[in-house]
Amino acid sequence: MIRQATSADLPRIMEIERAGFSAAEAATEAAMAERIDKICDTFFVVEQQREVRAFVVGNVMDKRYITDDQFETLEANPATGGHQSILSIAVDPRYRSRGYGGELLRHIEQVARAASRETVSLTCLERLIAYYEKNGYANEGLSTSTHGGEQWFNLVKNV
Repeated sequence: MIRQATSADLPRIMEIERAGFSAAEAATEAAMAERIDKICDTFFVVEQQREVRAFVVGNVMDKRYITDDQFETLEANPATGGHQSILSIAVDPRYRSRGYGGELLRHIEQVARAASRETVSLTCLERLIAYYEKNGYANEGLSTSTHGGEQWFNLVKNV
């Protein structure tokens, strides 16, 4: 089941976030709580057997690509238009390869389409490019982001 994240999910979301990202890349608990508070309309979890197993979250932006300032400041999403970002998508390592990531991508794409967003946009590490391409995203080259001290690539899907 895919549903909107709530503040009660925060401890479990943080476990998954920390398991999926390095300490430098992972969102802080305060940042994740703010995302639940301000952009719950684009923060979704996969729940099975009363356990959160994966999540996706992103804000709506007026530009095509994610920039590092999006990890610092956050505004509520506009009702329509813009570009849907994916700031974080993560699956508990025990439940990987079960299709949860793909389900979450399709869900946020559907939400973006319903709100007349232009694209869904994310940044990823080079080793994940093939995964996102398999899910219909186009690699549009190196990102200007230096988040977590990593080299990121812009992956975009028109919706």
